[in-house]
Amino acid sequence: MTPSSLDRSSGPTCRDSSNSLAGEAERSLRARLGRLTNLPLLRGTRVQSEAERLRKQIEKLAKEPSEDGAWRSVELARDPNRPYTLDYVERLLDDWIELHGDRSRTDDGALVTGLGTFEGRTVALIGHQKGRDVKDRLDRQFGMAYPEGYAKAMRVMELADRFGFPVISLIDTPGAYPGVLAEQHGQGGWIARCQALMLRLSVPTVACVIGEGGSGGAVAIAVSDRVFMQENAIYSVISPEGCAMILWRDVADAKKAAAALRPDAFHCYELGVIDGIVPEPTGGAQNDPDRAAALLRESIRSAFAELDGMSPTELKRSRRAKFRAMGAFASLT
Repeated sequence: MTPSSLDRSSGPTCRDSSNSLAGEAERSLRARLGRLTNLPLLRGTRVQSEAERLRKQIEKLAKEPSEDGAWRSVELARDPNRPYTLDYVERLLDDWIELHGDRSRTDDGALVTGLGTFEGRTVALIGHQKGRDVKDRLDRQFGMAYPEGYAKAMRVMELADRFGFPVISLIDTPGAYPGVLAEQHGQGGWIARCQALMLRLSVPTVACVIGEGGSGGAVAIAVSDRVFMQENAIYSVISPEGCAMILWRDVADAKKAAAALRPDAFHCYELGVIDGIVPEPTGGAQNDPDRAAALLRESIRSAFAELDGMSPTELKRSRRAKFRAMGAFASLT
């Protein structure tokens, strides 16, 4: 991997107290520690012991992010000005041809699929699209796909597998569409089929969470050889609001739920859920979409360079082993 992503060979970089994982409490403690360390070491004073106590508190806060810090990650991931899939398609791919429809019922706009060229090679791309204005968001269900969307994604992935095209997935969804009609059409089953197909693909696959990575709706197109998250993205089994309603019966506790879920990129990396973190421009991808796309391009390029040296059998074996290892029990007691 290149420096564009924090990969497992080099490990994540040290966290800066100004990023989304650090709360006001940590910054305050660091300021107090700085003032203490500048004091003269007088005999009989408690400066050294107090400094050591502050260091331990800072270390604890680094591991246990504040509610405000965790919620900041959620806010950045949901920023309506963040680049969406089609914004990245415009910047990453040439000769883009969007492919519509599941060849059965309809065309689900929440999932965009198509073919294009990435640095001279044909690739298939699948990604969630939330929409920009009110009408577009309603038409695309705010990026929440129906079963027909996953059927469309499967059709394009099968096409890519048949012709040897690598697959790029861009994830940005609160989750699969939760409506009655979606359930009647077999939502859970289509999500499972999509995951199973991705495990069988013989071509290199790369996925990146570019905003929200919500539950099965996200992982349905993220069972890839390399899975990245942008620095300010989130990836979780449930939204903070949903978690708060289940655990505390009050959506007002969403900040507390976010801190407990730890959905940010750094914690997902530490848990082994993702393979690397794609840096973003200062303040988030929305501040400089061109730079954000360039950083994402570097990560995808380096991933393909690594995966191109593997045979189809090796790709499938490695991919299956990676996902089977997730969530393994360390102990039964």
